[in-house]
Amino acid sequence: MFPIHRPRRLRQHPQLRRMVRETIITTNDLIYPLFAVPGESVAVEVKSMPGVYQLSVDKIVEEAKEVYDLGIPAIILFGIPESKDKDATGAWHDCGIVQKAATAVKEAVPDLIVIVDTCLCEYTDHGHCGYLEVGDLTGRVLNDPTLELLKKTAVSQAKAGADIIAPSGMMDGFVGAIREALDEAGFNDIPILSYAAKYSSSYYGPFRDAADSSPQFGDRRTYQMDPGNAREALKEVELDVQEGADMIMVKPALVYMDIIWRVKEMTNLPVAAYNVSGEYSMVKAASLNSWIDEEKVALETLTSFKRAGADLILTYHAKDAARWLAK
Repeated sequence: MFPIHRPRRLRQHPQLRRMVRETIITTNDLIYPLFAVPGESVAVEVKSMPGVYQLSVDKIVEEAKEVYDLGIPAIILFGIPESKDKDATGAWHDCGIVQKAATAVKEAVPDLIVIVDTCLCEYTDHGHCGYLEVGDLTGRVLNDPTLELLKKTAVSQAKAGADIIAPSGMMDGFVGAIREALDEAGFNDIPILSYAAKYSSSYYGPFRDAADSSPQFGDRRTYQMDPGNAREALKEVELDVQEGADMIMVKPALVYMDIIWRVKEMTNLPVAAYNVSGEYSMVKAASLNSWIDEEKVALETLTSFKRAGADLILTYHAKDAARWLAK
């Protein structure tokens, strides 16, 4: 008779548990989001996201230095322009807020990877991710004219020093259009991190406070994915890979870990998961009420994303996580 295997034998000592741990989260896995606004010495806390701030470029640079010193390899930049219009001018103008922030960060911290969100919703006066049909109040975006704006935006961001372009508008063909534009402008070596499976999620609320990007009417369900669909996510990923994406993102992360797993199984490209604002704010709110241990819950959550298959994790917990991991 064979002896009974007892898995508990490998759990009896902290060092032994460390030795056999299957999934390990490190600072190398983390990307920290930052929100750039006009002005100087501006640091306005986002009420629905404790610990997250809208920052002027000089403050963005300070944050970037801190992020780098903590061992976090990358940031992703979002911008809130001084003014908005139907053409999303602030997104693609060479003096746009994200362009200014990207240039300043690369000058101050050259070795920090700067990812830029390539979308239009923060810059349009209606809050949708591109041109709308005349008179439309549902949020139905005109796909191909919007691609032209995204191409201009990506090239402008690359000129400003961005290391990675991250298109997030979920327009059909946006990866191929941006790849073509970057290559024609001489930016052949800049990779594209595509928001390939971006769901029309209720977890984005606090982000829209931070980025001032709430739609003025309608919603984004005509271009972001239905939360009930999984096979569609795989099709979106397949198309983006064919168009030249270098990395793939799933957003949100917490309630889409099955999608992260499926995407990881179907592609050899690096897979990113966006631990979005609503997920972050729920942890923060529960922690502030002493209902949970923030450190333990946040690190467990981040580990679960990696266990599901994420190679990279965009998270507002990144700085705190780096400090916790260094203990």
